[in-house]
Amino acid sequence: MARDEYIRGTSVRKPNRDRNERRIHVQEPSGKHKRHHMSLGYLLFLTLAMTLMVGTLAGYINLQSQIKNSVKNIAALESQLNNLKQDNDEAYNRANGNVDLDEVKRIAIQEYGMTYASEGQIVTYSDGGGNDYVRQVAPIPEGAKN
Repeated sequence: MARDEYIRGTSVRKPNRDRNERRIHVQEPSGKHKRHHMSLGYLLFLTLAMTLMVGTLAGYINLQSQIKNSVKNIAALESQLNNLKQDNDEAYNRANGNVDLDEVKRIAIQEYGMTYASEGQIVTYSDGGGNDYVRQVAPIPEGAKN
């Protein structure tokens, strides 16, 4: 038996090769030798897309920053408004608390000679609009004055 022949149950048969047979090995190009060429149009498209993306992102971040600053500004102005309202209410209450209406009446009558209006001195005008005040657009008629 030749050494290349199959022996039942012991090993896998090796094929008979002619010693003059040559192997031809085709070498596939490795990844580092391959080059991918991009066309100029594709490169310009990618550059434009990246530029638009970066510009849009910068605009978005800028808008977010402006909104955040506006919210902070509004909160500061609301706080200032509340403080001013509180100060105004306190000043109003102090002013009203310091007024003695009886003293005002006494000074008006005794020092300035004011008197209550008599029946003929009161003239009622109707402005028709229901406003809380009357605008005088013409002189008061002579018959109403005493």
